[in-house]
Amino acid sequence: MKDPLAAFLRYLEVEKHASPHTLKSYRTDLLDFQRFVAGSGLRGLSDVDVRAVRAFLAALHTRGLDPASVARKLAALRSWLRFLVRRGVLARNPAQQVHAPRLPRKLASFLPIDETAALMDAPGEHGGARDVAIIELLYASGLRVSELVGVDVRDVDLAETTVHVLGKGRKERIVPFGTAAGRALRDYFVERGGTAGALFLNRRGGRLSVRSVHTIVGRRARAAGITRRVSPHTLRHTFATHLLDSRADLRMIQELLGHSRLSTTQRYTHIGSDQLMKIYDAAHPRAHALAPSR
Repeated sequence: MKDPLAAFLRYLEVEKHASPHTLKSYRTDLLDFQRFVAGSGLRGLSDVDVRAVRAFLAALHTRGLDPASVARKLAALRSWLRFLVRRGVLARNPAQQVHAPRLPRKLASFLPIDETAALMDAPGEHGGARDVAIIELLYASGLRVSELVGVDVRDVDLAETTVHVLGKGRKERIVPFGTAAGRALRDYFVERGGTAGALFLNRRGGRLSVRSVHTIVGRRARAAGITRRVSPHTLRHTFATHLLDSRADLRMIQELLGHSRLSTTQRYTHIGSDQLMKIYDAAHPRAHALAPSR
C-alpha cells in the first residue's frame, strides 16, 4: 500500500459513502498525526505504539485543543489504524487501547416556542419566498443542512406534504412536513419557476450552498430580535425538542431525524423543567400522595 492515508480516504468515500465534509475532517486530523509521527523520530506507522498515541493526545492538549477536538482526532486515528490492520498493513491497533478524554455533557441548543414563532414570522428582506421556505422546511422536518441543500424539486411532494431525503451513508428516508411549510414551498415555487433541478437556488441559478443556508438562518434570527446564535442545526434540535415536549415517541423522532442509534436522538432532545414536572405528575403513582396527618 503506497499511500495508506489515501487508501483509507478512498475507502471512506467509495465504500462508506462519507460526505466531502467528513473526508476533509479525516484528512486534516490524520495529516496532523502524520506530522507528529515524523517529528517524533518514528520511522513510520509500524513504530506507533500506545505511548506514541498518548504522546500525540498530550501534544494536542498542550496546543490548547478542547476535549471534543482531541476525542475526534483519536476517533479518526482509531478508524484509520483499524482499517490498516484489516488490510494487513499493521499487526495491531494501539489507538484502541487509549481512552478518549471525558467530555462534558451539553444540552442541545434549541429555541422555545415563542422565539421559534418570531423566527418564522421575521421579515425577509433578501431571499423573499425562498428564505421563508428554507426556515419553514428546516423547522417542519428537522433536516440536516446538508440534506436540505441536496433536495431536488422532484423530491418534494406537495400533495402528500413529504420530502424524499438522502441522508448520511446515502440512506434514504421520507420525511413529512406541515401545512405552513407546504404553503411556504408553494409560494417559493411560484417565485422560483421551473420544475426540475435543485430545490433551493442561489442568485446565479445554481444549487444553494450549506454556508449560504447558515447565513440565511442567522440573518433571519437577527431580524426576529433573537440575540443568541441560531444555526440550521439549532432548528433541527428545536424540531426534535418540540416533538418530544408534545410527547411524541422517541423512536419516531429517531426515524424522522435519520439517526441509526437512539442514543444520538436523545442528545438532540431536551425537556424543559415545566414539561418534565407535568410528565412526572401525570405518570408517577406517588406524585400526588397525601401527606401523613400530624
